[in-house]
Amino acid sequence: MHRVIISGIGVEIPEPTITNEELVTSFNAWVDMENARRQGSDEPPLAKSDSDFIVHASGVRTRHVIEREGILDPTRMAPRIPVRPDDALSLEAEFGIASARKALDHAGLKPSDVDLVICSASHHQRPYPAIAIEMQEALGTKGAGFDMGLGCSSAAAALHMAVNLVRSGAHKRILVTTPEIITGHLNFRDRQTHFIFGDASVSMVVEGLAQGDKRPGRFEVLDTRIWTQMSNNIRTNLGYHTRTAQDDPYMINLEGNLIKQVGNKVFKEVTVAGQKFIVEFLAEHGLTPQAVRRFWLHQANARMNAMILKLSFGHEVDHDRAPMVLERLGNTAGAGAIVALSENHADMKPGDFGLICAFGAGYSIGGALLRML
Repeated sequence: MHRVIISGIGVEIPEPTITNEELVTSFNAWVDMENARRQGSDEPPLAKSDSDFIVHASGVRTRHVIEREGILDPTRMAPRIPVRPDDALSLEAEFGIASARKALDHAGLKPSDVDLVICSASHHQRPYPAIAIEMQEALGTKGAGFDMGLGCSSAAAALHMAVNLVRSGAHKRILVTTPEIITGHLNFRDRQTHFIFGDASVSMVVEGLAQGDKRPGRFEVLDTRIWTQMSNNIRTNLGYHTRTAQDDPYMINLEGNLIKQVGNKVFKEVTVAGQKFIVEFLAEHGLTPQAVRRFWLHQANARMNAMILKLSFGHEVDHDRAPMVLERLGNTAGAGAIVALSENHADMKPGDFGLICAFGAGYSIGGALLRML
């Protein structure tokens, strides 16, 4: 059984941004139009949103997106992403490759050094051909590629898969990529969720620890774990069966099929499950939360992360111990914990422990115990 390391990490954040104030202006303009339409009908009027509500509910102040103008147009409220021909590189593959090249550069490797690509994200642009195979072709990696997903735990779940494949000797070097273009699946007319998500792409190179490897700042992966429990509290129903429920299957109704969640239940249930997962996972290795130098948690909700850590430690934990990128990026689904890792590890010393822990729809939780080399 081989020792396994994360030898490279890459992050790609799209340039366009949307502030809470801009998002609220767009949402409230649509509410005004919709309430005018509803006047005199049995439909209840819609409530407006505001920036203070968004910050209190999530901690998000701004987010980066693939395309902003379509989102902010109150007559559209969805990113405007042109269709590409089949022989052109897809947007998701392009986004994944952008972070993948950075991860390969960080690892000091060429694409041809990789023998498996795993593209794991909460949403995929299409069922097939696999985005990972498209990336394999465009990058020039060897071997194979496949897609997978586990909601916001997608990157952690793929890391679990990659680490064990390398540990067993089935593969030598694996590229894990999580390109999250989640704004394309978000209902910007839903007051409870329209402010939550942003777009980001992350990649990691997973390989065996070679004798005499002197590359600084790498992490050995001591163990990984995933946990799931069925819940409808975070759900999307959009899929290839959506059309079959329509009277006219060529006119797809998106109403009710985009992302929805029961926020208060998610907060309570995932907080309890996340704290239990962290404490028990560390205990299996004879560790307590106090022994871990840094926690890179899923970037979904600032209050939720604070509560999980407070329950785990018995006291409040600061940004240095558990850094947050949520305020400026929003919830980037499976990418968020890896963005936090990429931006907050350079000051760690050899022997320091770190914990990746992501949680989300499913419910699902994925974790990886790391040690700085």
